[in-house]
Amino acid sequence: MGEISLTFEITALAVLVAIIIVDLLLVIKRPHVPSMKECVAWVGFYVSLALIFAVVLYVVDDTHHASVEFLTGWLTEYSLSVDNLFVFILIMGRFAVPRKYQQEVLMVGIIIALIARAIFIMIGAVAIEHLSWIFYIFGLFLLYTAWTQVKEDDHSDEEEGESRIQRIVGRFLPFHSEYDGNKLRTVVDGKRMFTPMLMVFIVIGLTDVMFAIDSIPAIFGITQNPFIVFTANLFALMGLRQLYFLLGGLVDRLVYLHYGIAAILAFIGVKLIIHAIHEAPLEWIPGFHVLERIPEVNTFVSLGVIVGSMVIATVASLLWGPKNGEGEIQGEPATSRASTAPRVEDTRED
Repeated sequence: MGEISLTFEITALAVLVAIIIVDLLLVIKRPHVPSMKECVAWVGFYVSLALIFAVVLYVVDDTHHASVEFLTGWLTEYSLSVDNLFVFILIMGRFAVPRKYQQEVLMVGIIIALIARAIFIMIGAVAIEHLSWIFYIFGLFLLYTAWTQVKEDDHSDEEEGESRIQRIVGRFLPFHSEYDGNKLRTVVDGKRMFTPMLMVFIVIGLTDVMFAIDSIPAIFGITQNPFIVFTANLFALMGLRQLYFLLGGLVDRLVYLHYGIAAILAFIGVKLIIHAIHEAPLEWIPGFHVLERIPEVNTFVSLGVIVGSMVIATVASLLWGPKNGEGEIQGEPATSRASTAPRVEDTRED
C-alpha cells in the first residue's frame, strides 16, 4: 500500500473525533426521541462522509489500495455494528430505559466501543508486527465466532450474562429501582443511591468490550494498517444510534442477518488462515508446503463476499422472514415494550 502521510492521518482523526464530540454534545443538550426525518438525515450524512473519505484516500494513496481496504473494512465493521443493535435493543428493553434518554445511552455505548476498539487495535497491531503466527489464532477464533452465530437461536446467553453482571454489581453498589431522568445517582428517603441508568452503562460497556474482541480480528483480516482499521471502526459506529431508531421494528424482521454475519466472519477466518500459511509456514508439518500453493484472497474478492452476504441475508429476511402477526412485534424498537422489562432490583437496606 502507498504511503499515507502522518499529517493527513492526524488531521483526519482530529476531524472525526471532533464530529463525534459535537454529536455527543447535541445529545446531552437536547435528549429526545429523534424523528424519522432526523434519523434519515444523520445516517445519510455519516454514510456520505464515509464514501467521501474513501474518495480522499483514493487520491492521497498512489496505489489506491487504501481506499478499497477502507471500504471493505468499513462494510465489515458496519455489518457487525448492526449486530450490536440487537443487543442494544435487548439491554434497553430489559432495563426499561425511557425512550427520551435512549440516544444518550447509545452515545455513551458508542464512545465506550470506540475506546475498547482503539485499545484492541493497538494490541493487535503490535502482535501482528512481532508474531505473524497470530493470524492462525485470529482465523480460528473467527471461525468459532461464525459457528456461534449460526447456532444462536435466541439471546438467552446475553440475558444470562446481563443478570450475572446485575447481581455482581448490586452486591457492591446500592441501586434504586426507578429512574431519575438521566441521572446516575438520586436521593431516596435521604439516602444516596444509584439509578438503573448506571447499570445500563455498565452492561453496555462490558458488551462493547466483547464485541470489540470479535470485530478487531475481522478487520485485521482486511488490512493491517492501524489507521485504516481505526477509521473503518470509527465510521461504522457513526450514526449507529440514529440507525437504531430508523430501523425500529425492522430489526426484529432481520431474522437471517446473523447468517450473513456468520458467512462474513467465516470467510475472513479462512482468509486469515491462508495468510498465516504464507506468512508463518508450519514447516514441521509433513506436506505443509502443498498448502502454500493456495493463493491469498485479494481485497476486491473480500469486498464482493461481504456485500453479497449482507444483501442476501437482508433480502431473505424481508422476503421470507416472519411478518406481522407471526410472533414478531413490528413498528418500533423493542424498548417501547418497557412495561414487560425487568427493572433493577431495589438494593436499599431496611
